[in-house]
Amino acid sequence: MAKNLISVIIAGSKVVGRAFAKAFQQELEMSKQAAARHGGGRQGEKKAAADLSMNMSLQEAREILNIEDIANKESVEKSYKHLFDVNDKSKGGSFYLQSKVVRAKERIEVELKAEDQETLKTDTDSENRTEKT
Repeated sequence: MAKNLISVIIAGSKVVGRAFAKAFQQELEMSKQAAARHGGGRQGEKKAAADLSMNMSLQEAREILNIEDIANKESVEKSYKHLFDVNDKSKGGSFYLQSKVVRAKERIEVELKAEDQETLKTDTDSENRTEKT
């Protein structure tokens, strides 16, 4: 009886192990595809990680706030304020939609911050190269 129980446990462990390995491989492949969709390379990985951490893509954030150019901070802020106020629960709005608007603005801010840091890094690198020559 104990021998049969051990055999069942071992067989079950093998099945779970294979399923875990397959799930891990699928997750790795999906991560590579997400990075490729965002332009590939290190920059693509960063954008894919931002999408994952914020649970929202930049495209979805643009659609929620109904804006095309995220660099136009005035337009982003105007759209955010309008949609936030319209969806205020005390005015009969939806808390869910209001929170989506907040998350969309946060996602755009993450993207702008990343772009600013990349620009700053690029500027610093070019200054360093200029000083060396």
